[in-house]
Amino acid sequence: MNRFEFLKVAGVGAVACACGSLVSCGNKALDPAPSNIDFTLDLSQSANAALTVDGGSLTNQGILIVRISVGNFTAVYRSCTHEGTAVNYQSNKFVCPNHGATFDINGNVTKGPATSSLRKYNTQLTNNSLRVYS
Repeated sequence: MNRFEFLKVAGVGAVACACGSLVSCGNKALDPAPSNIDFTLDLSQSANAALTVDGGSLTNQGILIVRISVGNFTAVYRSCTHEGTAVNYQSNKFVCPNHGATFDINGNVTKGPATSSLRKYNTQLTNNSLRVYS
């Protein structure tokens, strides 16, 4: 193999590797948000104590549940719609620590790079029981 052939093969290989990396990053498979959610949390249990204060949150079955105010809760699928990183709740919004996407308390995108909303779930408080369901 002469020098020209070597460079040609090496160049094609480098381009193929670079393209493969870009494609795999851009098409990262995300876990789809479950549609058949229905569970109840007993807020009197110590494991759920975070939900007894405004701004408190916890994750159950991949769902991030937040107490907004007394009797007012929100629940969203925790995976960012951009690349699947787990979002956090901070000051009345959900924030992706990976690329900085933000979502309002209903899961709607307020800042990219995410372009799709987080899946939101229904909540219903009855006494000390908080039901989260699709």
